[in-house]
Amino acid sequence: MLSVENVSLQFGKRRLFEGANVVFKPGNCYGLIGANGSGKSTFLKILSGEIEPTTGNVSITKGERLSILKQDQYAYDEYPVLLTVIMGHKKLFEIMTEKDAIYAKADFSDADGIRASELEGLFGEMNGWDAESEAARLLSDLGVKEELHGLNMKQLEGSQKVRVLLAQALFGNPDILLLDEPTNQLDVETALWLEEFLCNFQNTAIVVSHDRHFLDQVCTHIADIDYGKVQLYTGNYTFWLEASQLALRQKQETNRKSEEKRKELQDFIARFSANASKSKQATSRKKVLEKLTFEEIRPSSRKYPFISFKPEREAGNDILDIQELNKSIDGKVMFKDFSLHVSKEDKIAFIGRNDSAVTALFQILAGEMEADSGTFKWGSTISTAYFPKDNSKYFGSDLNLIDWLRQYSKEKDENFIRGFLGKMLFSGEETLKIVRVLSGGEKVRCMFSRMMLASANALIFDDPTNHLDLESIISLNNGLMKCENAILFSSHDHQFIQTVANRIIELTPNGYIDRMSTTLDEYLADPEIHKRREELYEERLKV
Repeated sequence: MLSVENVSLQFGKRRLFEGANVVFKPGNCYGLIGANGSGKSTFLKILSGEIEPTTGNVSITKGERLSILKQDQYAYDEYPVLLTVIMGHKKLFEIMTEKDAIYAKADFSDADGIRASELEGLFGEMNGWDAESEAARLLSDLGVKEELHGLNMKQLEGSQKVRVLLAQALFGNPDILLLDEPTNQLDVETALWLEEFLCNFQNTAIVVSHDRHFLDQVCTHIADIDYGKVQLYTGNYTFWLEASQLALRQKQETNRKSEEKRKELQDFIARFSANASKSKQATSRKKVLEKLTFEEIRPSSRKYPFISFKPEREAGNDILDIQELNKSIDGKVMFKDFSLHVSKEDKIAFIGRNDSAVTALFQILAGEMEADSGTFKWGSTISTAYFPKDNSKYFGSDLNLIDWLRQYSKEKDENFIRGFLGKMLFSGEETLKIVRVLSGGEKVRCMFSRMMLASANALIFDDPTNHLDLESIISLNNGLMKCENAILFSSHDHQFIQTVANRIIELTPNGYIDRMSTTLDEYLADPEIHKRREELYEERLKV
């Protein structure tokens, strides 16, 4: 069990949260939510002991082991993949290391023999003989193929390293599991596997995630960081959302009635205070007025940007035509013989186990990369706006936000630009920030502003939900659901795909699957599609 008592954290004059009292119990999965900058990741670091709170303390039941998903992809570069996973169980790894060092001695003493015997006993108690097979099974379940298990971490791609570090956190059945954005860079299948793992996890799990579907599937409780407090709710994310909004409406309604009562009392007192026959009633009402209370409604840290894409010109029926497009990068096939016709009503989600394939396709369609062969043609009425996964080239200057956005606007007036930035949560002095120092989420909102100003009638989004908080994801989600443009997009957010897409395309190196008039859940549940997917990925393994 993990207990938090009177924990507060303050940086200078800024207080993230204060007086947090929470008990995290076994058998539950807690979703830790809050706006960007509210302190979610920092709170996890306090729980893990990495950061000391300003006040209060964190306690763990004696003998329990805590495991945390590491964020540094380069920390284990010199270690083999399989060993990196086992290192997630620190005590077991220390026993293995000491045991191996003793057995490697040339002059093996009696004392060494006694110590080795002790270590062997501890090793057996910790299921050490099954450590390698358990680590290998976790890696395979997370999509890290067996041929990679013996390599050093530095030989893996970034997305593979993320999966190894996730396996490291899950290894050895920890008593307390802390996961910060565990679904990042996971394909749909692996994310579903992780959902099932956490649903069956019998110990304590605490997760930070911006994926609403994931939170709904795995969480038994929600710990909300807002109003400078950490408040615990029973239920998943959707239940929390409904319950918290209901509680806010109830407070507002109570205050409205109290305000009406206050005015009524004040009016009576003002009218009859000087009236001898009514003075007792006026005095009585003064006492009632003094006792009248209002529910405290503190300003929330949650803010929702306004995201809406309106085309300047209506699109014709033919949006895009692709014929037998092929692309390989560094000898690795991204996609082959890919053909596609896009109509104006299409909102297409591109999925697959290799994010680079979708990124390559979008870069080709945006004119930023050449295909190896094949053709594509946008319709004569079509104008496009593109959201790239890597936006760094747009933010290398020393321009402030106003001047940066003015580059992409036909209307150059500063008040117009400020108004537009205000919709994206930039106001006052924030509009004078230099763009190169913006956070990841701020840069994403800037890119949305740029796309909205383009007034295009065909939109391309490459993983737009990355770096965004839940509020911005919800705003983008709602904006694209209402959008009448043709949309091509990718995302790791299950609910985002489920609610926006009406067509699913999965790219593999050995072909592709294209299903119209379907949702993501319908696509994943279709047995014929499942069989075809397995065939395509099996072909990949044989190549």
